[in-house]
Amino acid sequence: MPDVLVLVDHDGERVNTSTYELLAAARRLGDPVAVVVGTPGTAARLRESLARHGATSVHAAESTEAAEFLGTPAVDALELAVQEAAAAAVLVSATTDGREVAARLAARLDAGLLIDAVDLDSSGVVTQIVFGGSYTVRSQVTHGIPVITVRPGAFEAEEHPGEAVEWTLALPAVDPAASARITARGAAPAGDRPGLAEATVVVSGGRGVGGADGFEVVEDLADALGGAVGASRAAVDAGYYPHQFQVGQTGKTVSPQLYIALGISGAIQHLAGMQTSKTIVAVNKDPEAPIFDLADYGVVGDLFAVAPQLTQEVAARRTDS
Repeated sequence: MPDVLVLVDHDGERVNTSTYELLAAARRLGDPVAVVVGTPGTAARLRESLARHGATSVHAAESTEAAEFLGTPAVDALELAVQEAAAAAVLVSATTDGREVAARLAARLDAGLLIDAVDLDSSGVVTQIVFGGSYTVRSQVTHGIPVITVRPGAFEAEEHPGEAVEWTLALPAVDPAASARITARGAAPAGDRPGLAEATVVVSGGRGVGGADGFEVVEDLADALGGAVGASRAAVDAGYYPHQFQVGQTGKTVSPQLYIALGISGAIQHLAGMQTSKTIVAVNKDPEAPIFDLADYGVVGDLFAVAPQLTQEVAARRTDS
């Protein structure tokens, strides 16, 4: 089986769920090979969890300056890994950083780039949702090694235990004049909730929430379900909720098992960011709201009456169980 490279998304101590999803996707094409870019010792800390999710080997691309520059160390590491492993494909999570790394790598390799894949078959054909969700297309790279970014949540993370051999990649020194240096890092305020990209449940509020105080009902339902909180662009632009929680074409793209839209009409820009969710539930007072055309379940009603009842019922069932 050919090697398929997977760029590991991590915080130095923990692997992000989106990487486990990439490993599952990579198994459709060949043997998943994890590429860990970080400071010395990072790969050793992550190797066990990567092996448990199917990585057949781990390429450790480590240096003291790996965390000091934006994107360049990851591009360097993947380029080296492609050369050493004779890889059949490279998979990267379709995050802001991942898209930049994938694009730069494809340019270096003179290879084809496919972005935001929601499915992938054994022949390398990728399924994408394009033009704001208006079309579903299938694409395949015909020149060079395929470099593919995969939408978080599109694949199920699966445990596939094995032994992962660790290999070392000697990263070249970064040219400061040609690379962006990271000057500071800070965690975005998220509390104990999961991140939007990793959450299996997302509860989002829209303009219908009516104000920042109205998001309390959204947060209560999300907490009852153990999910993340999202917001539509209209809610974010109105100052109801912070920008980093925006779901949509100009925000984050999510694909959870359950997506609950509270007071969201369903503009095409919002639908583009959540329409691949496995189950969609919408609550809106307007029976003609476009969101109902996409929803699996719809409730025509006041979200301030419906959401608290749902929160109470979820909490009650959790207590009973």
